[in-house]
Amino acid sequence: MDINLIGKDAIVCGSTQGIGKACAIELASLGANVTLVARNETKLKEMLTKLDTSRDQHHHYLVADFSNHHEVKEKIQAYIATKQSIHILINNTGGPAPGDAINAKEEEFLAAFSTHLLCNQHLVQAVVPRMKDVGYGRIINIISTSVKVPIPGLGVSNTIRGAVANWAKTLSKELASFGITVNNVLPGMTKTSRLDAIIVNRAERQGISVEECENAMKENIPAKRFAESEEVAAAVAFLASPSAGFINGINLPIDGGNTPSL
Repeated sequence: MDINLIGKDAIVCGSTQGIGKACAIELASLGANVTLVARNETKLKEMLTKLDTSRDQHHHYLVADFSNHHEVKEKIQAYIATKQSIHILINNTGGPAPGDAINAKEEEFLAAFSTHLLCNQHLVQAVVPRMKDVGYGRIINIISTSVKVPIPGLGVSNTIRGAVANWAKTLSKELASFGITVNNVLPGMTKTSRLDAIIVNRAERQGISVEECENAMKENIPAKRFAESEEVAAAVAFLASPSAGFINGINLPIDGGNTPSL
């Protein structure tokens, strides 16, 4: 099986923490040159020191705030102009705050749409010409199992994640003939600060302790535990590899068997 990424250039968004951080580390360990993208330059510089350089890789970072899609567009276009090749794009952004859809404000939906869909679109439009040039492209979107079954208490997230999933499926058909695949990875409950916030919100809604809520959530997962970020990153790395060249337009849950649908 060929999962060697030596010589491949990757862009990983949201790469200073959680799943994005794990993806950056994993891709670098397989030989890729990684460009980290996040809004905190101090954390980006710290992350550079954690990336494998044993295969003479050259890693970089790009400061961009995904709450401003115009800034993301400007930054990524300027950066891509300096690059001869891009092979891999990992779209990954922190999810909207928990809350019921019925109580969500208009600006919450608009902000989430901008942060997720519009920023992803700007990134894809910037990298696809380089991918076409080299005849190799892997666009992987970190979304959520909510695109299969909406998650209670995540009204805005459920809505926008579904839009991103359908956007990605559309792109997968448009770009396949150029050697570019577009796939979605759907993390279930994964040990991240995002999950911590969801647990706290759910515990408050149910009037129970955080520990009780966490244990109940684990009990409902067939694997009886939460995922590690590295487990999600392993799936991302496979989809980014040459061996996944005929896997296109899919939603891949990484959830310990929790999603109650095929």
